[in-house]
Amino acid sequence: MSMQLNGPKPSFTVLTSTVEPPKPKKNKLVVIGLPLVAVLFIFSLLQLQFDYAKIAEGFTKLWGYVGTMFPPDFSAWKHVLLAAVESLQVAIIGSVLGIVVAFFLSFLAASNLTPHPLIAWVIQSAASLLRAIPTIVWALIFIVSVGLGPLPGVLAIAVSAAGMLVKVFAQSLEEIDKGVLEAMRATGASWLQIVMQGVLPTVKTAFIAWCVLQLEGGIAESTILGAVGAGGIGFEMTHAMKSYNFAAALFVGLVVFVMVFSVEFIANRYKMKLRTRKS
Repeated sequence: MSMQLNGPKPSFTVLTSTVEPPKPKKNKLVVIGLPLVAVLFIFSLLQLQFDYAKIAEGFTKLWGYVGTMFPPDFSAWKHVLLAAVESLQVAIIGSVLGIVVAFFLSFLAASNLTPHPLIAWVIQSAASLLRAIPTIVWALIFIVSVGLGPLPGVLAIAVSAAGMLVKVFAQSLEEIDKGVLEAMRATGASWLQIVMQGVLPTVKTAFIAWCVLQLEGGIAESTILGAVGAGGIGFEMTHAMKSYNFAAALFVGLVVFVMVFSVEFIANRYKMKLRTRKS
């Protein structure tokens, strides 16, 4: 016996949400900045009025000079290597001086460690001024003050390094967890105890990485500073180019390449070891 239900069949209504997902906000920097940069690029390109015929002619001459560079002239290798060592010494001394000055000033420039906000503002403003003036301009200023030789190169790199490192050191200090500092202050720790026991162990790796980076940049800068009379291998390069001794200039360039590449390779290996220890 079977029963049939003739009544109305139940109906089901599926409710669909009409709420649209939020649209991602457009980055104002991208929307406004990129067109502005494009307009400035086109305006500058038209305003400078480059002579593309002269540019093509210059590259043609350059290829002709390249042929005269081979084979390199190794006759003055002792003198060039001594100049390369001098450039390394200038970079090392200048970088170390800048690192030492920046190390002490950064604790006064960091907003979370400074004794007074005015002190931090003065130091940060002075560091900004030092960074705003290119290293080669500092070298020219010191050449006028102390004369030619490696000393103006050392001073120029030291000043430039101090200006840059004060900023990055202070930023590293400001990224420390505020809870750690507040906990140490709550225990009655002095400012020096907070720095030595709570701050330095936290930022040690970052400080070392920035110092290594500065040393790399200092070596590259020392080769350039020699071109303006600050001694070192840059002076040898300038002398060879002015004498149209392109074979000797090529040898100097090879020495510069080996010197910078070697230091960068060693620095990268050292930074990889630091990251491995940290992880």
